[in-house]
Amino acid sequence: MPLSKQKKAAYFVRMESLLETYTKVFVVEVDNVGSQQMQMTRFQMRGTAEILMGKNTLMRKVFKGYLEDKPDHPFNNLVEKCAGNVGFVFTNSDLKKVRDMILANRVPAPARIGVVAPEDVFVPAGATGCDPGQTSFFQVLQIPTKIVKGSIELTGAVKVCNKDAKITASQAVLLTKMGIKPFEYGMKVASVYDNGSVFGAEVLD
Repeated sequence: MPLSKQKKAAYFVRMESLLETYTKVFVVEVDNVGSQQMQMTRFQMRGTAEILMGKNTLMRKVFKGYLEDKPDHPFNNLVEKCAGNVGFVFTNSDLKKVRDMILANRVPAPARIGVVAPEDVFVPAGATGCDPGQTSFFQVLQIPTKIVKGSIELTGAVKVCNKDAKITASQAVLLTKMGIKPFEYGMKVASVYDNGSVFGAEVLD
């Protein structure tokens, strides 16, 4: 649902105020970050940093208007960062401190069909919690099992998902059956702006 003219005007005012107030900005990726998780992060940052989300086109418009009056301002370097599912975290505080706050709020998440796995997923050997009637399901996935005390056990650790590959229906069902939430999602720092310079987050380490 598009923003009303009044809400757009309020957004312009807020973002321009943030650009005037702060000299340090984190560009953050927010893929798979829920609204409740975002609210918690905002609360934890209160008094230290401010999060700004919005459509890329809207953020570029604000930058364009701001830079018309200040064409040589180094915020020019942030315009190209308005791409993908990103937001900005504005601060004047210590960058490492704020970076740690950004990364701290992570939540476990189940494997969902069609989602690209951010990392390899392994299931350990041992009990699965599944009854013997589900043996055929494991056979379809070519996962070696045995029956122990009326329950299916994996005879060895098994790699279920590959990093950067889409999760299939059978992979998602298997991990759900076993009660495994293999991923953690939270904001990621894509780049950092500090008084005119833009650099990668790894520099803070």
